[in-house]
Amino acid sequence: MAGIMVSRSKLFSAAVLFAAFLQPAQADPPRAVVELFTSQGCSSCPPADAVLAELAREPDIVALSFPVNYWDYLGWKDTLAHKSFTERQKAYAHARSDRQVYTPQMIINGAKPCIGSDRTRVEASIRDATGTQAKLPLDVDLKETNDTVTINVRETDMADMRAAEVWVLPVLREHTVPIERGENRGKTVTYANVVRGLKRVGEWRGGSARFEVPLEAARGGADGYVVLLQTSDESRPGVILGAARSASLR
Repeated sequence: MAGIMVSRSKLFSAAVLFAAFLQPAQADPPRAVVELFTSQGCSSCPPADAVLAELAREPDIVALSFPVNYWDYLGWKDTLAHKSFTERQKAYAHARSDRQVYTPQMIINGAKPCIGSDRTRVEASIRDATGTQAKLPLDVDLKETNDTVTINVRETDMADMRAAEVWVLPVLREHTVPIERGENRGKTVTYANVVRGLKRVGEWRGGSARFEVPLEAARGGADGYVVLLQTSDESRPGVILGAARSASLR
């Protein structure tokens, strides 16, 4: 009888370990969010798209493609572009007061712009934007239960922390486009982590906070989603304080 009890105990332990193995691994907090403003009609963009695809594979970087539409007049209408992405890039430029809007442009942590096709410069910009920090200032945790995404922002003791907006971005993990006309005519380009929308969830005003979003709305018909905690000034995007991505994008 004692032998049976030991066996049951071992089976229970094995079941617990197996259940833990089946749980999705928690991602490390990201140190940088890299936004690439790109266009299928821009001949300089494919090298930057390749750089972003490489960054997307790094576990501590949230890499996002924002296709813009202002080069559509060159002979090819970008099939993934959205005017809200163009507006976002222009709002960044207004916030910096430099009016630099071009492709391929990367924005690091909502603050540091650079040419997206230059991998060396991109890496230097990430180092400049992150400094000695191993992660973004705020931790953002995601949990999916009963068709709902729960977003938890952890409390911080940083006294100078500003209020921030919580955004959910549906994201296509990968999308390949054969380009038939324009500057990239004849090329087939694969885009990584393509943003398909910008959904404002609420506002964080310090301390610990919780937000809930329907899972279907968070995905928006895409493969997964990214959550950004970002400051703003008169509706202009500012510094990104925290970020997280769904397990399907890791």
